Amino acid sequence: MNQYSGYIFDLDGTIYLGDELILGAKETIEYLQAENKKILFLTNKTIDSREKYVAKLNKLGIRVELENLLNPALVTIHYLKAEHPGAKVYVIGEDILKQEMLDNGIKFAGSPAETDVVVVSWDRNFHYDHLDFAYQSIKRGAAVIATHPDRTCPMPGGDVPDCGGMMGAIEGTTGQKIETIMGKPSILTVNTALAILELTAEECMMVGDRLETDIKMGIDAGMSTGLVLTGITSKADADVSDKKPTYILDSVYDILKSSVVCDAAE
Repeated sequence: MNQYSGYIFDLDGTIYLGDELILGAKETIEYLQAENKKILFLTNKTIDSREKYVAKLNKLGIRVELENLLNPALVTIHYLKAEHPGAKVYVIGEDILKQEMLDNGIKFAGSPAETDVVVVSWDRNFHYDHLDFAYQSIKRGAAVIATHPDRTCPMPGGDVPDCGGMMGAIEGTTGQKIETIMGKPSILTVNTALAILELTAEECMMVGDRLETDIKMGIDAGMSTGLVLTGITSKADADVSDKKPTYILDSVYDILKSSVVCDAAE
């Protein structure tokens, strides 16, 4: 598994759980860095900034820079500027996402009547007023996009509801499926990731714990994929899924262990 030029890693459930590194993750990343592999960490989580993720990884002993981190907030901002320039936006999401959008010149709507785009993201304070504002905006013709489709997020004490819950509430009231999604497995995220790495899909391996996002995105893009069993997905889930990863890994540590075996054989 050391034949690729670039490695794209999910974070939650792949590199760490909560504030705990997954065994062997640090050593695996250090090995790939020593081999001059290009590395990008890709999260669907929108409740923390990219800067905070970099600080967290560094604190855990994984030395990375801001350029090694991509999240749906950045993809969403680029999308809004390209596809809806000057639009007034209503955001269902936490303060960190809203502030990043404001810092990048995104304008916020004050009422459903002036809303051009509804952005749906993970909001742990989601309530009826959010749902009503979004519903009234969409009913008046506002476009709707989501930052990521994850139904749950893995946590040390067990998984918790994620953006999929907010999406479900809006889809249930409007009767419309939210088709435009920024995060994994969106082609928008794939294209941004490959542009950052300056590599083709065939030169990369996507590693993550979710079949419906990490693995699907990699397969759709033409990448090799590695499903880790340290997060949401079990071996039994993988066995019955129509999304078949190139590799099924007990953890990311298997990348290092298989590479050491190959090096020794040579």
